[in-house]
Amino acid sequence: MKIILAADHNGFELKQIISEILKNEGHTVIDAGPHSFDPLDDYPDYAKIMAESVSLGKSDRGIMICGSGVGASVAANKVKGVRAAMCHDLYSAHQGVEHDDLNVLCLGSRIIGSEVARELVMTFVNAKYTHEERHQRRLEKVLDMENNF
Repeated sequence: MKIILAADHNGFELKQIISEILKNEGHTVIDAGPHSFDPLDDYPDYAKIMAESVSLGKSDRGIMICGSGVGASVAANKVKGVRAAMCHDLYSAHQGVEHDDLNVLCLGSRIIGSEVARELVMTFVNAKYTHEERHQRRLEKVLDMENNF
């Protein structure tokens, strides 16, 4: 799977760890930045790069890391075709993909550590959308909202 990673200064270190985890699992990793630590950078700049890659199909999924995960989620969801959520528990990380076709995982580096991040990332990456009728019906309603608002 091709996965794009992005972060702000708060998520810079965790992004590096997650990149290695994914590469070791055989995934192709695209690093959308930052490529060096800058305490003055802003999460929307990197969320936009990551989200556009997912939206345009250049990446299968994305992972965005900021301090809490909240800002990353808000910013990523502004890009059409992106379904981003902050998930700090395993159930949400797989259920979001299985039921809602989640394509971007947002994490808070100030909330979780590297081992929890490892489990969340692997759970997210290994989950598959079910295409069950009720889930598809709901997803189509969400997509309709996106296309018509």
